[in-house]
Amino acid sequence: MKVVNLKQAILQAWKERWSDYQWAINMKKFFPKGATWDILNLAEALLEQAMIGPSPNPLILSYLKYAISSQMVSYSSVLTAISKFDDFSRDLCVQALLDIMDMFCDRLSCHGKAEECIGLCRALLSALHWLLRCTAASAERLREGLEAGTPAAGEKQLAMCLQRLEKTLSSTKNRALLHIAKLEEASSWTAIEHCLLKLGEILASLSNPQLRSQAEQCGTLIRSIPSMLSVHSEQLHKTGFPTVHAVVLLEGTMNLTGETQPLVEQLMMVKRMQHIPTPLFVLEIWKACFVGLIESPEGTGELKWTAFTFLKIPQVLVKLKKYSHGDKDFTEDVNSAFEFLLKLTPLLDKADQRCNCDCTNFLLQECSKQGLLSEASTNNLMAKRKADREHAPQLKSDENANIQPNPGLILRAEPTVTNILKTMDADHSKSPEGLLGVLGHMLSGKSLDLLLAAAAATGKLKSFARKFINLNEFTTHRSEESSWGSAFSSFTAKAASVRALLFDISFLMLCHVAQTYGSEVILSESNTGGEVFFFETWMQTCMPEEGKILNPDHPCFRPDSTKVESLVALLNNSSEIKLVQMKWHEACLNISAAILEILNAWENGVLAFESIQKITDNIKGKVCSLAVCAVAWLVAHVRMLGLDEREKSLQMIRQLAGPLYSENTLQFYNERVVIMSSILEHMCADVLQQTATQIKFPSTGMDTMPYWNLLPPKRPIKEVLTDIFAKVLEKGWVDSRSIHIFDTLLHMGGVYWFCNNLIKELLKETRKEHTLRAVELLYSIFCLDMQQVTLVLLGHILPGLLTDSSKWHSLMDPPGTALAKLAVWCALSSYSSHKGQASSRQKKRQREDIEDYISLFPLDDMQPSKLMRLLSSNEEDANILSSPTDRSMSSSLSASQLHTVNMRDPLNRVLANLFLLISSILGSRTAGPHTQFVQWFMEDCVGCLEQGGRGSILQFMPFTTVSELVKVSAMSSPKVVLAITDLSLPLGRQVAAKAIAAL
Repeated sequence: MKVVNLKQAILQAWKERWSDYQWAINMKKFFPKGATWDILNLAEALLEQAMIGPSPNPLILSYLKYAISSQMVSYSSVLTAISKFDDFSRDLCVQALLDIMDMFCDRLSCHGKAEECIGLCRALLSALHWLLRCTAASAERLREGLEAGTPAAGEKQLAMCLQRLEKTLSSTKNRALLHIAKLEEASSWTAIEHCLLKLGEILASLSNPQLRSQAEQCGTLIRSIPSMLSVHSEQLHKTGFPTVHAVVLLEGTMNLTGETQPLVEQLMMVKRMQHIPTPLFVLEIWKACFVGLIESPEGTGELKWTAFTFLKIPQVLVKLKKYSHGDKDFTEDVNSAFEFLLKLTPLLDKADQRCNCDCTNFLLQECSKQGLLSEASTNNLMAKRKADREHAPQLKSDENANIQPNPGLILRAEPTVTNILKTMDADHSKSPEGLLGVLGHMLSGKSLDLLLAAAAATGKLKSFARKFINLNEFTTHRSEESSWGSAFSSFTAKAASVRALLFDISFLMLCHVAQTYGSEVILSESNTGGEVFFFETWMQTCMPEEGKILNPDHPCFRPDSTKVESLVALLNNSSEIKLVQMKWHEACLNISAAILEILNAWENGVLAFESIQKITDNIKGKVCSLAVCAVAWLVAHVRMLGLDEREKSLQMIRQLAGPLYSENTLQFYNERVVIMSSILEHMCADVLQQTATQIKFPSTGMDTMPYWNLLPPKRPIKEVLTDIFAKVLEKGWVDSRSIHIFDTLLHMGGVYWFCNNLIKELLKETRKEHTLRAVELLYSIFCLDMQQVTLVLLGHILPGLLTDSSKWHSLMDPPGTALAKLAVWCALSSYSSHKGQASSRQKKRQREDIEDYISLFPLDDMQPSKLMRLLSSNEEDANILSSPTDRSMSSSLSASQLHTVNMRDPLNRVLANLFLLISSILGSRTAGPHTQFVQWFMEDCVGCLEQGGRGSILQFMPFTTVSELVKVSAMSSPKVVLAITDLSLPLGRQVAAKAIAAL
């Protein structure tokens, strides 16, 4: 039927003065079948007829009210019709429209198709714009009335407009619908913002404080709509955050060379997930640094921690500042953090005692230099700490007065690193002696470890190592000697000596770097020229490392036989090696085969022990690198021998490990021996433990292997794991030693064993405060290898618990809530970082085959995965939405598929299948602890995320899950729906609108 007939029917009703229910009955007789009233535009037609005169027609308005009450017309059609009225000078008409809005503006709903729900969002946006225009017109009239001396007329209407605005906006549901409408129609939202500015200007000139306050409140509510998902309350009831503490300790203990950006992102993720206020967050970072300093082992470990605290952490804070809303705010937060820190006097006193200096003073200076503190704040904090130190007499004792404090040395070492790098860039052939002098200074005392720690903390260690690889390679080309300046033309022997020393020092330094900071520091930057350098080749094939087993019969240990024979003859016959004749890199490659020949001769009685002593003295007499290469092969060789065959090989290692007491050694011999001993001790540690042998290495005055051999002998590793976790849980924080034990257990037991047993420990806890603490600690322990742990946790352990009814009891509160929180934290951390590079400590871990995730979770939706075959409850139809686009939607369709996320990535597959399992549990007819667990999991997802957008794990959740989730009372809130749907997609907005409109 045509609209004109609808108009005639309304006019007939008016002429015959039908009552509202008579009108409704007769209308249904006139229009018995076919199109709905909304398609016929009934609401618009009624309003058009009602608003013809200067005042509204009460009878026709009663028909509209009846149509609204009896749901003949939808709310969206009424709102759209109202928003078309723009003659705000007709007071009575405007007031009638405001009364109609008053009927339903705080209880809007829609149970139709998804398109109708989106229509309601758009209509509400139009109505909001209309209300603002109406309010502005009323305020303008009031202002004019005040000027003319007749204020009462405009004031009543303005009050009515503001009342309706407040009523509409005070509903969270309405604001959520407006949030969706804003994303649907950006231009309309811009018009609303302009209208709001205009209204603010008009109201500023009004004297009525009540009306102005009401208008400001409405303006605040409107402006909050775009950001209604990003409001999180920060934790103010806690002061300690063990996760931040452990993440910082883990990084300082095991990953000094790592880049700062991944650490910054990880810390920010923890801050967001746990809603930590910035001052307490920065305080926790400083607390962890001071604890690390206090418990760090003497020697290299202490220097590493000092560099981490005084060089790396200020750089981390500079990057954290960029995430802050304003520079001024962040400097105030850092100042507050230091104010809190100064109250922890025993911690600071202990650190000062350990470092023999005022640590806080150094730290404040560094933060001030980086622009993290104002000068006034720095001076104020320094004065407070100075006053505190006056009351600690033990800090002022004279016994350590001559010892230079490490923080000062590290801060001075940092510019020295830059200078050395510049020196190393120069042409080595022009002043080899000058370069040797620089390297000699680096070897004295603890200079080398200081410089390496400073380089590692400032990200310069890779560049440092590359320069030494180039220098080492340069010394392998003997032809260069002729070009080493005219000063050497008649002193070939001296040139050879300098060449031998440069080769030896660079070789030892590189070995030391590889053992202290990991071989990936040296191998990470591929050589652009395609040339393979000697040291890199040797290190990859011949150098023993943790987790790397070498084959002593490998071809790399069997080079040119003629060169081996001449080397054996040289070592056995010469009282002293002639430096000019030597190609040191060739000697290093041939020494392993030469040692095998010498060992065979000794074992067969051809050589006596005195000859062996002479040979080993020759090996270590000039360059220590030969001894390192010889021991590297001997270590691999001893592993392959039986108990009764090892004696002579071990004796040879013993001979090579001791220094040569001779006057005829090259420059810096004692310094080189110290580094050599440290290298050999690291190389031999594994094999000496396995063979229960002891070798006395020359004392270097420091603990070269601080975290070695931590596991107690003859105890099952599961017992060790449960014991150490119980101790950590009781203490409430993870210390450096525990981190190393956990790391060793992770290596030994594998990721599944490690994760599964720790989750079992978590599920045993029955006290709420213990479970929450356990979650924070477990998350930080899992940071040892977060990617692999997350795959195991989400892909194996959780599905196993959720699909096996005999295990459902273990998911009850409080351990169930704790596990849900832990799973969400791990999922978020792994997903946010898995596109980046793995950290160096994770790269070197041996990867175990957890299971082929491609076969575990097939790509084809038609082929059920192993996981989905475990489910019996999802045979019935999943909840299908009612619009044409909804009906064609697969029950597993999710935002990630529309964003074309790479589903060959194991983490993406695991997340997608976990959310399919969650969807299945929610749609199942069986409820239990597993259903409650799913609810907790989703609540934590919402609590940790600002929006379920493209970068979120919630993009893997099927769209059909939303309508199932809102049936759960705790999840049936508009904000939750907005958070769990991807509003960047039109389909996501439709799903959200449908779920919210039905609430």
